Amino acid sequence: MKKHLFALIFCIIALPLFGNTTWEKRAPLLAENSEMSVAQWGNKIFVFGGYPSTRETVGTVQVYDATTDRWQIEPPLPTPVNHSMAAALEGKLYVVGGQEKAGGKANKAQFQDLVQIYDIASKTWSEGSRMPTKRSGGGAAVIKGKIYVAGGRPPHGHDFAVYDPKADQWTLLPKMPTARNHIAVAAIDDRFYVAGGRFGSGFRSEITATLEVYDLKTSQWIIKRPMSMARSGLNGIAVNGCFHTFGGEHPSAGSSGVFPNHEMYDPITNKWTRLPDIPIPVHGVTGLAYINGWIHLPGGGTRMGGSSGSKHHQVVRSQMLCL
Repeated sequence: MKKHLFALIFCIIALPLFGNTTWEKRAPLLAENSEMSVAQWGNKIFVFGGYPSTRETVGTVQVYDATTDRWQIEPPLPTPVNHSMAAALEGKLYVVGGQEKAGGKANKAQFQDLVQIYDIASKTWSEGSRMPTKRSGGGAAVIKGKIYVAGGRPPHGHDFAVYDPKADQWTLLPKMPTARNHIAVAAIDDRFYVAGGRFGSGFRSEITATLEVYDLKTSQWIIKRPMSMARSGLNGIAVNGCFHTFGGEHPSAGSSGVFPNHEMYDPITNKWTRLPDIPIPVHGVTGLAYINGWIHLPGGGTRMGGSSGSKHHQVVRSQMLCL
């Protein structure tokens, strides 16, 4: 009760700070990109695969050092993929699933169950046990040393499984209630959050504002308050106990087809708050980074669809705290 009361008091005090959310730019990517995955280890950000405006899948690994504000290229993915999911654990980066070619339904055969593992110290690649199903367009987050992966393009939108790197083993978990892909995910305490997404393979398919949460303690899914607006192709990250979501794509987003939304969920109050928009709206990035108080949004498409990958590197500092 005291914890909830403190959080409520803090939110009231912090209300004037909403307008002080600060957007800036950092060094641009070396190569334009979208539909790629992102993971962070320490002060470095790793951007895996995806594709530029040519829609030709690349295996490029771009690495950003926040201490020097510089990018460099490191050894490429053994199997180039787009729409993969990435996570970091104990000095290793895990690039899960994805697909080899651009597009959705027409390329089901290209969906991957790969687990490509990058050792940061040695800069070498290896392979882990494969996922129970081949999928792309889902989301991944780490909780207590394990990687949870949810969603994916049809027919795997309900899929939910966890990977134990130490045992190199996958375990199937209760299916996500709402089958979807191109989602935003985050882990807060013992809960895995999934927001938004779309039902079909293509960006013109129906989208949702749904927020569903998997509780590791009860092994059950919980439905929470949806976002204020349905979005697909959005991105998310947990910072100070808050779930931040950014961007997305759909014809309903306006002339560019890309949402500028920055919306934050507070698990304590079960409420969403609209924060200042992204200066350059983007979509098509899975995973974000949080370094020295700044949330990093590298790359992404600036127009609806997969033909507008960019080099943009936008950062935002938010003073919000959810306890």
